[in-house]
Amino acid sequence: MAFAQKTSAPGASQDSDPIRVMVVDDAVVIRGLLTRWLDDAPGMTVVSSQRNGKLAVDDILKSNPDVVVLDIEMPEMDGMTALPLMLAKKRDLVVIMASTLTRRNAEISLKALSLGAADYVPKPESTSEVTTSVDFRRELIDKVKALGLRARRLRGPAHRMRAETTAGRTAAPAPASRLPDTREAFRGAARPAAPAAPAFKMRPYSAAKPRILAIGSSTGGPQALQVVMKAIGTSIQDVPVVITQHMPPTFTAILAEHVGKAALRPAAEGKDGDVLQPGHIYVAPGGKHMVLEKDAGAVKIRLNDNPPVNFCKPAVDPLFDSVAKIYGSATLGLILTGMGHDGADGVRTIAAGGGSIITQDEASSVVWGMPGAAAQTGMCSDVLPLSEIGPKISRVLKGNTR
Repeated sequence: MAFAQKTSAPGASQDSDPIRVMVVDDAVVIRGLLTRWLDDAPGMTVVSSQRNGKLAVDDILKSNPDVVVLDIEMPEMDGMTALPLMLAKKRDLVVIMASTLTRRNAEISLKALSLGAADYVPKPESTSEVTTSVDFRRELIDKVKALGLRARRLRGPAHRMRAETTAGRTAAPAPASRLPDTREAFRGAARPAAPAAPAFKMRPYSAAKPRILAIGSSTGGPQALQVVMKAIGTSIQDVPVVITQHMPPTFTAILAEHVGKAALRPAAEGKDGDVLQPGHIYVAPGGKHMVLEKDAGAVKIRLNDNPPVNFCKPAVDPLFDSVAKIYGSATLGLILTGMGHDGADGVRTIAAGGGSIITQDEASSVVWGMPGAAAQTGMCSDVLPLSEIGPKISRVLKGNTR
C-alpha cells in the first residue's frame, strides 16, 4: 500500500525528517487504526501497511522503514518467522512486537527480544478496547518515536567508523544518542568505544556493605536484566533482589521466571506479605506498585493499587523510596535502560540515605531516558556499560568498590 510521505524543510537535519514506519497486522481495522495514529503523530510517517509477514519482508527494502510495528499472529507468515528475515535484509531496522496480553503471546514477545526485536507493546484484547485505549496509543507512539530517532542517529559516518573499532570502556556517555544492535548488546558483548565527553558528577560508594539490591528498568530492560542477573547469580546469596520493570500483568510473571533461570536463583512476582529472603529475586507484578515495609523486624513486600507514578504502574520511584527508608546506606540501586525519568527521584532518596547507585551508560542502552535522568542527578557512583555492570555489582556486594 502506498502512502503520501511527510516532507521536511530543505536543509533540515536527519533527526528532523519524519520517522518512517511500517505497520504489519492481519486485522484490517487494527492495521488502519495504528496507521492513522502513527501517521497523525508529529515527526512520523507511515510508509507501508501490510497484512502479513511475507508481504512485509518483501517490502522492507522498497519502503525502507526505520521502525516496524509487527503483529505476532498472522496468516501465511507470522511475526516470529518474519522478524529474522526483516533484520537480515535491514540490519539497523527497529522492530516493535505487538501482541495481546495472553501468556503465550507474552512468552513469544520476550523470545522476540532475544532474537533482535527492540521492544514490544501489549495490545488490548478486543478491537473496541484498542480503539478506546489512550494508554496503548500513547505507549505505541512514544516507543516508535524514541526508538526511531535513536536508530536514525546510528547511520552517520561516525557510527560506521566506531563499529569497526575494538570495543573499550565508555567512561562517560557519548554526546549523541545511540541505539545498540540488540542481537549483540544484550548478550553482554562489548560496546564500541564512544567519543570522550565530560564525566558526570559522581558520589563515592557507601562504606556500608549492601544488604539489598534494587533494580529499575523499562524499554530494553528484559534483555539487560538477563545479562546482569546471569553475571551476579553467584554473588547475591546473601542479599534479596527487588526489581521493578515497566511491564503489564502476565509479562512480569514470565520475566521473573527468565531472570531466575539466568541467575540460577529463586525468582517470582512479589506477593503482598512476602518476607524478603537472601538470594531470592522479587519482581513487581504488572499493574501494582511494589514497596517494602518493616514489620516486627522482618522486611515484607506490600503491593498497592495507588495511581501510576511517572505514567507507570509498577513504578521504580515508590520501590526505591521504600528500600532507602529501610536499608539506608546499605542500599545498592541500579537503573537500567528505559524511556522516561522514573527512578530519578528514587535515586535521590537512596543517595540522601547514604546508599549507592549504578546506572547504565548511554552507548549500551536501548533508550537512555531513565539511566540518563539518574546520571544527571549527580548522585550515582558509576555510569557503566551493560557488560561491566554485573561484575561491578558482584564486587560491591563483597565490599570491594574498586
